[in-house]
Amino acid sequence: MGKKRYIAGLVLIFMFMLYAAPVLSAPAANNLDIKAESYVLMDADSGKVLCAQDEHKKLPPASMTKLMTLILAAEALEEGKVSLKDKVVTSENAWEMGGSQVYLEQGETMTLEDMLIAVAVGSANDASVAVAEHLEGTHQDFVDLMNKKAGMLGLKDTKFMNCYGLPAEGHYTSAYDMAVIARYALKYPRVLEYTSIKEYDLRGGEFKLYNTNKLLWWYQGADGFKTGWTNEAKYCLTATAKRNGLRLISVVMASPETRGHFRDSMELFNYGFAKYAYKTFFVRDNVCGVVKVGKGISDMVEAVAEEDIGAIYMKGEDSKISSEKHLVTYINAPVKKGQKLGEISIYKNGQLQKKVNLNAAQDIPKSGIIREFVRMFAEIFTL
Repeated sequence: MGKKRYIAGLVLIFMFMLYAAPVLSAPAANNLDIKAESYVLMDADSGKVLCAQDEHKKLPPASMTKLMTLILAAEALEEGKVSLKDKVVTSENAWEMGGSQVYLEQGETMTLEDMLIAVAVGSANDASVAVAEHLEGTHQDFVDLMNKKAGMLGLKDTKFMNCYGLPAEGHYTSAYDMAVIARYALKYPRVLEYTSIKEYDLRGGEFKLYNTNKLLWWYQGADGFKTGWTNEAKYCLTATAKRNGLRLISVVMASPETRGHFRDSMELFNYGFAKYAYKTFFVRDNVCGVVKVGKGISDMVEAVAEEDIGAIYMKGEDSKISSEKHLVTYINAPVKKGQKLGEISIYKNGQLQKKVNLNAAQDIPKSGIIREFVRMFAEIFTL
């Protein structure tokens, strides 16, 4: 009987420890004074959530919706489907749009670049529809593409009903999903470029745009992305800021006060930059080594980093971050630019965090027979 009581006691202690242990979910920063209904702070490099509250709650995103619109436009540009110099014609559907706009007239034309800047800087609903129709033919086809992209990104809390963010039944997302969208947007430098523009002269200077994201003026390191506001959504902001190599993404949704989305975002960024730092080993496109090339017009090829190589860490724990480089020593031509030559692994406390490819910086074509004979004789005479 005593043995059974002993075992029962151990089981009770184990159950207590199990349920008393902290839940392994996104931590809420309890000392933060965030008034937004939902928020998240994410490390842009790893996607790690640094603090959050109700980050999966489905809420209307208002004009933060336009970040996905800009992403799809940037993808189409990169794929060569459209050009920044394309003339985009304003349809009746675009002309009829209300809310924030640049007052496009039916039949008015602008370059695709000006339309995209009107979306990114001025949060123009009419320009959003004009861009959507230019890219996919109809607004609905573009919205279908937005939802398809959301599925590809694994978003569980998102459904789009339009490309601009005005209230619509069934149009929602979450703070977490918006952070994932923002992290994906960083793959397209043009999105960051346009959303960081503070002021822009449209129509040859006849119409002045001022960015709706005031963090560009108010917060050091802030350089994107998109605000949102409607009576239903309240004040929202998906933002990013970078300091000393550390890029953070913050999303606040349903902040109840005027300019509260800016205050809440700055509170989150202050928390992140105070507690975390980024250890950089190599910057994107930096030369990380050289590889000997055989039978090529050049004897060596440089290996460059495919993306920034480093990792986030709690301040004071940088010694826990290490790297290990693996690079081939020899390769025969031809070598194609972008061809993988190796990789760098990043570790934290000996645990693998990520791997980054090291790729050829240039093409190395195969050399001709004459050059090979010249090289062979040169080697003989130097012996």
